[in-house]
Amino acid sequence: MADSYRIGVVGSGFIARGFVMAMQHVKDLRVTRVLTRTDIRNRPDFPRPELFTNSLDDLIEHADLVVECSGDVLHATEVVSRVLEAGLPVVTMDAEFHITTGSYFVDRGLLTEAEGDQPGCLAALREDILQMGFRPLVYGNIKRYLNHNPTPEEMHFWARKQGITLPQVTAFTDGTKVQIEQALVANGLGADIAVRGMLGIQSPDVEVGARTLADGARRLGHPISDYVLSPGAAGVFIAAEHDDYQRDYLQYLKLGDGPYYVLLRPFHLCHLEIQKTIRRVLFERRILLNNTSHPRISVATIAKRRLPKGTRIERGIGSFEVRGEAVRILDEPDHVPIGLMADVVLTRDVEPGELIRFDDVELPDTLALRAWQAILERVRLKKAVEEQPASTASR
Repeated sequence: MADSYRIGVVGSGFIARGFVMAMQHVKDLRVTRVLTRTDIRNRPDFPRPELFTNSLDDLIEHADLVVECSGDVLHATEVVSRVLEAGLPVVTMDAEFHITTGSYFVDRGLLTEAEGDQPGCLAALREDILQMGFRPLVYGNIKRYLNHNPTPEEMHFWARKQGITLPQVTAFTDGTKVQIEQALVANGLGADIAVRGMLGIQSPDVEVGARTLADGARRLGHPISDYVLSPGAAGVFIAAEHDDYQRDYLQYLKLGDGPYYVLLRPFHLCHLEIQKTIRRVLFERRILLNNTSHPRISVATIAKRRLPKGTRIERGIGSFEVRGEAVRILDEPDHVPIGLMADVVLTRDVEPGELIRFDDVELPDTLALRAWQAILERVRLKKAVEEQPASTASR
């Protein structure tokens, strides 16, 4: 075992800054390079600017593992491709990347989302409760506030107040982020969504909302990924069942009288928890969560307002033109994933609330676009094979 492992970081924003600061006090992991597309001579905000590089080759040469947290789907796709080709494992805090192109890479190297953001924390919580015999019905996120169409003035205020970027705070507010996170959870943990856009139960009591979702999952006959809108709460939860003979014990242990039990993790600590997944990968060679090679759920692009033909959208996630909504891929096979909505031009007028399809836009030719096309073809082929009569499929 090495005395310390070299960690390369992709991205230099909020999560990367926090992670680099946290790693200064860790003995067995050391950050050796931080890949940024900004001017490395003008970043007084970054805790260790001497780690900056603008060269992906330099990052790869000085790393045993790479942490990707750029939040930019097109950039992340190019970087992950190169890093996996170099034989290095990749740990991400980037649900946007996974839900758009991550499935393209799951059989090309060791790639996993990290514990710390909601999807990774749900994956870790699931591992814990399965060992205790619980049967999950709902993989739940807790969202405090939702406004599908916030104003630029509101978002500028909250971006300054919270110290994060305007696109980040907008994606959190308009629901795009929770749709992306829960789509990754659905794919990675073998769940479904109850409806397009999910149910999003409003409840001041998370447990009440969670049990309502569990009722819905029970009626559907399979686990679901969803969220509760609850202003005073935070974290993630799993609503689950257990064997009836455990009911008295679980009631005594303050989990209620069933039949649904809500297991709440009331925090997620983002940059501080990434190192847990790094060690999992380095020491055990195990992933925590990915989007699977054949995902069922994607996040489509929905117009927030009327968008005339010729409108250019520089970045879909966190914009004032569009937002994201979880859909079943085969229900809307021609939808444009919101992660691909970067530097696109509309080819027709689009009305508020309308789902944007590939015929509606001109997209640049990128690895991310080609990766999505390959994923979609893979999903369609699997569906075609599953629908073949048994006698035909066995030939």
